[in-house]
Amino acid sequence: MEPGAADIREDAADADVRIVTFGCRLNAYESEVIRKRAAEDGLTDAVVFNTCAVTGEAVRQARQAIRKARRERPGAKLIVTGCAAQIDPAAFGAMPEVDLVLGNAEKSAAGAYAPQAEPMKVRVNDIMSVRETAGHLIDGLKDRARAYVEVQNGCDHRCTFCIIPYGRGNSRSAPAGEVVEQVRKLTAQGYREVVLTGVDVTSWGADLPGRPTLGQLVARILKLVPELPRLRLSSIDAAEIDPDLMRCLAEEPRLMPYLHLSLQAGDDMILKRMKRRHSRADALKLVREVRAVRPDTAFGADLIAGFPTETDEMFANTLKLVEEADLAFLHVFPFSPRPGTPAARIPPVKRDVVKARAAALRTAGEAALARHLGRQAGRVLSGLVERPGVARAEDFTEIAFTGEAPVGEVVRLRVIGHDGRRVLAETLAMEAA
Repeated sequence: MEPGAADIREDAADADVRIVTFGCRLNAYESEVIRKRAAEDGLTDAVVFNTCAVTGEAVRQARQAIRKARRERPGAKLIVTGCAAQIDPAAFGAMPEVDLVLGNAEKSAAGAYAPQAEPMKVRVNDIMSVRETAGHLIDGLKDRARAYVEVQNGCDHRCTFCIIPYGRGNSRSAPAGEVVEQVRKLTAQGYREVVLTGVDVTSWGADLPGRPTLGQLVARILKLVPELPRLRLSSIDAAEIDPDLMRCLAEEPRLMPYLHLSLQAGDDMILKRMKRRHSRADALKLVREVRAVRPDTAFGADLIAGFPTETDEMFANTLKLVEEADLAFLHVFPFSPRPGTPAARIPPVKRDVVKARAAALRTAGEAALARHLGRQAGRVLSGLVERPGVARAEDFTEIAFTGEAPVGEVVRLRVIGHDGRRVLAETLAMEAA
């Protein structure tokens, strides 16, 4: 789960029941569960806020959106749920604008949005007691081009900067059979790419009988749904890539050659203080091993700038990692302390230094992306059309192309240059279904 600022998505403003989603792709997936459950419960004239708690800024944005919604819709029922509501229900319950606060377990329960004879304003239980994932509730979050399937929720690790386990609970896996069935249904609906998502995807299976691995799940999907052209993984933990997953990368061209790694830092002392489970050498070894079996693999990474106690030398190690690992896509975040986490109690780096280091990492990321894009010159890429004139290559490279191609289709594209952010290409032909 990446420690970024909130990404906000919301329905059309004139919707009778509006869902406002903050944060990660998993939250967006679960907003579809909320939408379905609210309709079944007969909810009307309401706004549901599915919040994120990964940074203080995400929580601030949620509170701001709640106050704005009350001004715009004074008679609507305002319901707050998601990670921020789970972690600090009292704070949202104390807001005069809020009518109901639901925990992460309660937000998908039958009757959660039904009128109550004696309503309790705050309905939030202990998330650590939850043992089941909600992966079976819907057929997958769908955008116009691809579909997402939640295979896992929660996290058993306790990184010192991260509040998310207290909002999501411990790791729970969706059974393999249900995942395969979801993927099969989505493929039958015409989706050419499915993304497996979760809070800690690489921990999938650890709580299931026999402790199957993510690699075994990927192999099973590709074997049992041969009509699926492209399978992709969301952000993964560098410490948990299993031999079966490595074998799939080597042998299965339908598994997309892109891995977004939750690295967070490139200095061993900072990684230790973050309570990460990999070292700098582990990260570089993983990249080498993957490229040895799948040379066309591109890598992205989450990196935090200015973690408490980080010195100039420590930051330099993170900066150098970008080039040493030949990363192509960076998500860079200035450290933001979260109350209740161990890192919030460690002496901080000065804010101006944090911002300067984040800016330096972003500059390194721009140079890394330019190097990656430059290597695509003259290549013919297979691109999934995300919107008119824009596609996504197998290795996650964004492609701006000329010519006509329907959204959701896979097309062959010849690269003719790049603009520093994406490659520029011309359409050659549609790929066979």
